[in-house]
Amino acid sequence: MQGEDEARFLKRKVKGGTIDVHPNQNALVVNYELEAVILGEMGEPMMGERKECQKVIRLKSLNGGTDVSVLAKEVVDKCSLIHPSRIPEVEQLLYYLQQRKGGPKDAGLEKKKKKEIDPFDSNEFDESANLNDVEEYMELLYDDTTSKIKGSSMILQVARNPDNLTELAQNETVLSALSRVLREEWKSSTELTTNIIYTFFCFSSFSDFHSVISHHKVGAMCLQILEQETKKHQLWLEELEKKQQQAEKKPEMKKEYEKSYKKYQNLLKKQDHLMRVGVYLLLNLAEDSKVEIKMKNKSIIDLLVKMMKRQNMELLILVVSFLKKLSIFKDNKDQMKEMEVMEKAAQLIPAQNDDLLNIALRLILNLTFDTEMRDKAVKCGLIPKLVDLISLEHHSVVVTCILYHISMDDKYRSYFSYTDCIPLVMKMILENPTDRVEIELIALAINLAANRRNAQLICEGNGLRLLMRRAIKFKDPLLMKMLRNISQHDGPTKSEFVNYISDLANIIKNFQEEEFVVECVGILGNLNIPELEYAMMLKEYDLLNFIKSKIVPGVTEDDLVLEVIIMTGTIASDEGCASLLAESGIIHDLIELLKEKQVDDELVLQIVYVFYQMVFHQATRNVIVKETQAPAYLIDLMHDKNEEVRKVCDNTLDIISECDSDWCSRITLEKFRWHNSQWLQMVEGTENPEERDMPEQYFDEENPYGGDLFSRTDLFYGNPDEAFENGEDGPGGYGGYNTAGGPIDDPNNYPSEYVRGVMSTDPYDRPITANGQRSNMSLDASQQRSAAGYFNNSYGSSQDDDVDIDYPNYGQQQYVDDYAYGRDASMYGRNPGGY
Repeated sequence: MQGEDEARFLKRKVKGGTIDVHPNQNALVVNYELEAVILGEMGEPMMGERKECQKVIRLKSLNGGTDVSVLAKEVVDKCSLIHPSRIPEVEQLLYYLQQRKGGPKDAGLEKKKKKEIDPFDSNEFDESANLNDVEEYMELLYDDTTSKIKGSSMILQVARNPDNLTELAQNETVLSALSRVLREEWKSSTELTTNIIYTFFCFSSFSDFHSVISHHKVGAMCLQILEQETKKHQLWLEELEKKQQQAEKKPEMKKEYEKSYKKYQNLLKKQDHLMRVGVYLLLNLAEDSKVEIKMKNKSIIDLLVKMMKRQNMELLILVVSFLKKLSIFKDNKDQMKEMEVMEKAAQLIPAQNDDLLNIALRLILNLTFDTEMRDKAVKCGLIPKLVDLISLEHHSVVVTCILYHISMDDKYRSYFSYTDCIPLVMKMILENPTDRVEIELIALAINLAANRRNAQLICEGNGLRLLMRRAIKFKDPLLMKMLRNISQHDGPTKSEFVNYISDLANIIKNFQEEEFVVECVGILGNLNIPELEYAMMLKEYDLLNFIKSKIVPGVTEDDLVLEVIIMTGTIASDEGCASLLAESGIIHDLIELLKEKQVDDELVLQIVYVFYQMVFHQATRNVIVKETQAPAYLIDLMHDKNEEVRKVCDNTLDIISECDSDWCSRITLEKFRWHNSQWLQMVEGTENPEERDMPEQYFDEENPYGGDLFSRTDLFYGNPDEAFENGEDGPGGYGGYNTAGGPIDDPNNYPSEYVRGVMSTDPYDRPITANGQRSNMSLDASQQRSAAGYFNNSYGSSQDDDVDIDYPNYGQQQYVDDYAYGRDASMYGRNPGGY
């Protein structure tokens, strides 16, 4: 009767769920849902409860020779939880178990292995945990160590289900018990510590539960545990090394050493699991930058660097990932530099594990934003290792970025010529299926092309022809920038560009995309080849009108204007072309542009260089001297703050002085005033200060020190007729004056305070021209184009140059820095953030 009532008022319903393989046993795990409903007298549901359950089906007969189809039918027949329609699914799972690494082998050939505890896969207990029994599991935490391990393992099973975390996070009693056991007894058992940390790791996977972990101070405890485990591992190694040495001396100790080594291996596996889950938990918590800073202050970097010596791949992946995350901050990067992280990361290249290799490369990429780190990378022999990886699709982009960083330093570009990098890069560019080459790859190629030896390797065979064909076909400005860098090197590579002058001239005349035209004009500006017929090129392609149209102020972007002026300077080295330029009125246009763009030192320098080239030729020299105001502007620019502008102006004026007597005296007088400006202003300052504010009619002369200073005998000491004749030095030091520009007076002969008192202006301020167009300005030397290369070589050869992909206008340009006329490649390096 009682059974009938129970059947009448209690209804059970079983709903099948997923079927999985057991993580480390030959078994299937059947998940199902049990629903119990209490019915009323009329059969209506009064109360119900659902419970998720699991059933483990152990397959003791499964081995390498088992027929999985027959076994699958047998499993379905005996288990009512599995519907017959799922036989194919069960068959697939059985086949997976049969083929799984470490799975069953042929029957009778292998003994059953002892089950290992892996906190990331399962736990050592076969029982299925239930959220409703958490209180019972918590009670086990108050018993002996074995019970604590079992209780923590069951709680871990509950926590591994994300659906249980919300309810578990609200159970303060259980979490407090777990944190207490971790704090007090973590040294007693590695398994117990691993289970508890792994439980909190499940919470760390979700940002919403990070407060639970911080509330129980699990992160700090985890750091402490990892530090102690690292020290413990070091002691193990020292003890093992001692026993190894004893075994080498005493053969009878060999068995004891082997026994100790096996024990060490077992302990190491458990410790690796503990460290892996601990580092993973900390990595998740470091999502909050404030928490990350706290970890950094507690020497997390030191701890991670020590762990880089471990052999466990999963642990290494987490450690290197954490270091990569930390490396984006300068302070962390500097600390890693001191701890030789680059050297340790280089030892991981190449790694057998693909994930570890990828994350190690990304760490190296972050570190190579630093110049010293790039030096370390090269010293570690990373260049050939990276070149071997550049063709691997999965790692190609990261490897290319690292090589790009290294190639920014001019001193390391030559290293690439001793590897297969150039052929591989050429192959990747020419076989690229898209119209535009990937930005990382072409950026590397641009930098490599700035080295002469690399440029020669690129042009070997049909390299230059194939690159030029692709660049013109797809109108790729970055590929043309690479060719522009190649064209700057003297020798046979530059001569090969003669075959493409017609193509380049047609592009700059007819193509509208300015970024591409800039590079083509830059190549023509680099072709300072004596045997090249510039005049024919000007006439055939009507380049004179192109030049005139581009140098009109305000019409064209400065980048293109600059390249056009450079090309004009190269063309002006030919006398016939110089005459054509003078007749076309380009000189007047350049003067107008000079007045308009006075604040752009690059443009000023290149315009002055055009004047310098044109005064070499008799026909154009007369036009510049007689028909333009160019000499007056050159005199003003002779005292410019830009040293390179001063040099070119000074040498151009020397040539004018030799050819025109009127300008010679004016230039000489200006040099005299410049070299003696302090003394002259001091003399003018000796007039009565009270008379300075008096009307002009009270003075004998309007400008007592104007006019030709060399005719003013009152400025000389001693006999004025012998001052220059005898070459004697008076107090002002005139006897040693020479028109080449040497100083005739040392301002240090006067008290510095007095000199400063009478100086009204800085003698190095940029002068104002006769037309009042120039203004004072400062010079950032690292941004100025140097004409020294053009000046020293009348055909305008330039030095090697680095190119950064973000700035579209310096492919062949030569800039001035504090050391030489070349450019420091690192000046143009980028730091986008970490990959």
